[in-house]
Amino acid sequence: MLARLFAVLLSVIALPAWAVPPVTTWQTANGARVVFVETRELPIVDVSVVFDAASARDGSRPGLARLTSALLAEGAAGLSADAIAERFAAIGAQFATDSLRDMASIGLRSLSESATLDAAVDLATKILTRPDFPADAIERVRRQMLVALQQVEQSPDDLVEREFYRLLYGDHPYASPPEGTAAAVAALTREDVREFWGRYYVGRNAVVAIVGDLDRAKAERLATSLVGALPAGEPASPLLAVQSLGAARRVNLEHPSTQTHLRLGEAAISRTDPDYFPLYVGNHALGGSGLVSALAEEVREKRGLSYSVYSTLSPMRMEGPFYVGLQTRNDQTGEAVGVALETLRRFVRDGPTEQELDAAKRNITGGFALRLDSNKKILGQIAAIAFYGLPLDYLATFSDQVNAVTVESVGVAFRRHIDLDRLLTVTVGQPSGDGLARTSASP
Repeated sequence: MLARLFAVLLSVIALPAWAVPPVTTWQTANGARVVFVETRELPIVDVSVVFDAASARDGSRPGLARLTSALLAEGAAGLSADAIAERFAAIGAQFATDSLRDMASIGLRSLSESATLDAAVDLATKILTRPDFPADAIERVRRQMLVALQQVEQSPDDLVEREFYRLLYGDHPYASPPEGTAAAVAALTREDVREFWGRYYVGRNAVVAIVGDLDRAKAERLATSLVGALPAGEPASPLLAVQSLGAARRVNLEHPSTQTHLRLGEAAISRTDPDYFPLYVGNHALGGSGLVSALAEEVREKRGLSYSVYSTLSPMRMEGPFYVGLQTRNDQTGEAVGVALETLRRFVRDGPTEQELDAAKRNITGGFALRLDSNKKILGQIAAIAFYGLPLDYLATFSDQVNAVTVESVGVAFRRHIDLDRLLTVTVGQPSGDGLARTSASP
């Protein structure tokens, strides 16, 4: 009955679409930062604990962060993985781990009824603070990671993403693939995992985000129960600055595919850069809004060179990448790359038109409520606010920041951060046709 009720609750919107929730914050005794939003529409509590413990911290052991994250729920405080899963299922709670390039996290969702929530938090605390890292689990998860790496080798889109980051970031930690490499994953040991967990899963390296049906006092007790037993430790060391490419570079990886997959871009912006909003709104007009964008108009609609063409801005602690992505028939690669490049060149030079900018603003602000229409979405927003050190009123001022962007500010920001003479172009497939010199997008 409880599981059925929980499933129904998950399908219900948690907040009115127009609500911008207030965010409060404090610090636990061992140095973890907590951010909290109280919502009373549903009897649910969502929690995320985020650590600066992702692949940027792998060092010479690619895949270590992901292996450590995946092993947390594979055995803790003497409980097996099966026992942990059965206990969560019995109370209708959900638990998950994740590890990306900038952050690793655990997530917990539970009904807010005291006995259920206390049991869920107690079990999550055991996983977080007393992982066993059993030898058999290490080998099982290692095999899973190695199989996933074999699948990457068969996926042109995964390959172009991995190669783009590797070439773009070189010796910088962002070059380390979150999934690791086959050789590195095969060599990882239990001691490596325990050392990594002990260094990075500590209070001063943690952010606790809480959203749901509880008041501030209960949220404080929850945060203390969940991470209070972690040693205070030290925050992860600041990452080195990202070095720009010295010159443009174009690389192709041969792959037996009928289409060529492309990434074209460079390291552009950190999450706290003052140019974030002009770049964000500008990217939306350029290619971030799907089919209604400058790139889609030039590459897809006018010439039919690609079904899907887009641009992405991925700011991180340090300069994350901006890139244009597409896939096209091998024999159209030169023309498609040329049109995409010339469209980007025109956009950097001139910025969007007033019409393009207005459409981007309306699309972003009109859809903003959808980013806050559930506890989980609010949780992701406030976790990012705390992890990246953004202002607590970020959500409340978001639409105003978007609307303040001008054609001039977009142009200035793009020219400041996108150096057309240092772009990295990576293709995976069997491309043919140069086309770069003779193909241009409409002015």
